[in-house]
Amino acid sequence: MKESKVWYHVKMVLIAIDQFVNALLLGACDESLSARAWRHYKDGSRKWPKILIDAILFFDKDHCENSYLSEIERRQYPPEYRDQNNIRI
Repeated sequence: MKESKVWYHVKMVLIAIDQFVNALLLGACDESLSARAWRHYKDGSRKWPKILIDAILFFDKDHCENSYLSEIERRQYPPEYRDQNNIRI
């Protein structure tokens, strides 16, 4: 089922707010808090943010890992910005 334009826009605004908060917390300006939490969880440097976020968003299974993959695959970008030949996982 294709999502509505309104829901798509709401998601984009929420992603922008998430990335803004991440930047305020000295993170990368184009990375979400959840993706950052997964990176730290994966490298073992900080596990609690991923555990907390995934617990809060319990209804969205593997939220942080999926957010990280979304960043890698640039799913939040318009299609013309997604370079399919430059994806590294």
